[in-house]
Amino acid sequence: MAPARTQPDLSFLLDHTSHVLRTRMAAALAEIGLTARMHCVLVHALEAERTQAQLAELGDMDKTTMVVTVDALEDAGLAERRPSGRDRRARIIAVTEAGAGVAEKSQRIVDRVHAEALATLGEGDRVVLLRALGHLVDGHLAAPVESPPSARRARQREK
Repeated sequence: MAPARTQPDLSFLLDHTSHVLRTRMAAALAEIGLTARMHCVLVHALEAERTQAQLAELGDMDKTTMVVTVDALEDAGLAERRPSGRDRRARIIAVTEAGAGVAEKSQRIVDRVHAEALATLGEGDRVVLLRALGHLVDGHLAAPVESPPSARRARQREK
C-alpha cells in the first residue's frame, strides 16, 4: 500500500512543465538554427562584456557544454572570442553584428513561447504564478543543496 500523499506533487508539476516548456522552446529556436543555450549566450554576451566562465555560470552550463556552445556560435559567425578590454589576460565572448540580429529574432521566439504557455491561464492566475515562482527562486529554492554522489556499482565483466 502506497503512503498517503499530504501535499501536491510539486516536483512532478515543476519537472513536467519545465520539460515540456524546454521541448517547445527547443523546437521553436531550432527553426532559426539555435539552441536555448546559444540564445542564452548571445543575449547575456550582448548585455555586458563577459567571459566564457561568467556566461557559463549565468546559463548554468558546465565548462565543456559552454565550449561546445561558443564553438557553434563561432562556426555560425554569430560570436567570437576576443581579448577583454578591461583585462588583457581574459577573453570575452563578443557577439557579431549577425549574432545581434539573430539574438533579436531568438528573443522574440522565446517571448512568444513563454506567452503561449502563460496564455492558458487567466490574467490573475498568470500574475500569481509568476510572483509565486519568483518568491521560490529568490527564497527557499534559490540554490541547490549539495548532495552526496550516488553510489554506483562497477560494471561486472562477463565471464
